[in-house]
Amino acid sequence: MDETMQFIKVKTRVMVPPKDDLYAAMDAAMPKLHEGDIVLITSKVVSIHQGRCVPVAQVLDKNALIIKEAEQYIPIAKTSNPWGVILTIKQHTLIPTSGIDESNANGHYILWPRKINETAREIGQHLRKKYRVKKLGVIITDSHTVPMRWGTIGVSIGFWGFNPLKDYRGAKDIFGRKLKFTQANIPDALSALAVMLMGEGNERVPIVIARNVPGIRFSPRSYYRSFVINPTMDLYAPLLKVFKKKR
Repeated sequence: MDETMQFIKVKTRVMVPPKDDLYAAMDAAMPKLHEGDIVLITSKVVSIHQGRCVPVAQVLDKNALIIKEAEQYIPIAKTSNPWGVILTIKQHTLIPTSGIDESNANGHYILWPRKINETAREIGQHLRKKYRVKKLGVIITDSHTVPMRWGTIGVSIGFWGFNPLKDYRGAKDIFGRKLKFTQANIPDALSALAVMLMGEGNERVPIVIARNVPGIRFSPRSYYRSFVINPTMDLYAPLLKVFKKKR
């Protein structure tokens, strides 16, 4: 049996804003899932499924919409980037414009999904039942930018079905030194490659299946709270202090 790690692109029909059926599109396009698969889905099609779309013509002030959707933000007056992009924090993620997107949106602003981790669980339970598998994970992805780098990269904004951290603490490196802090971030590592395969244009690949990923510990419990860091304890806390909390 081939245990080589694979990333399988799933091309679907076009999901049309303002609302469409993700389950119907997914069920029509998905290949048979295997035990241990992790299904990565772009947040945009999840949002369209939830009807999280606002006609552009109805929005008088996009910046006001961005701030409304944000949890924290840097006021536009303090933003020095030449594009006037508002930097925001949402769902423990540093993301421009609260994740609001106009690309492939059919004249709408597409907002982030509601209850992202709960939605990942609902999708995972649907897929487990349909394909009769017990070990299966779901990651909802988006693209964002990395400070001091051009270009976008994939990031997870929610997940379900597995422990997101591979813990190396207490293990030894190749020279026998005991590791004190190292934990591998599985959802974001997989999202980076999956989003690259999904593309940012007209590829129509909103889903990628990661197969034979080593070291995954599957579980139906929620690990999200143990995955995210309290901002005051974050290594980047001095930078995060710039963001303004909404009242």
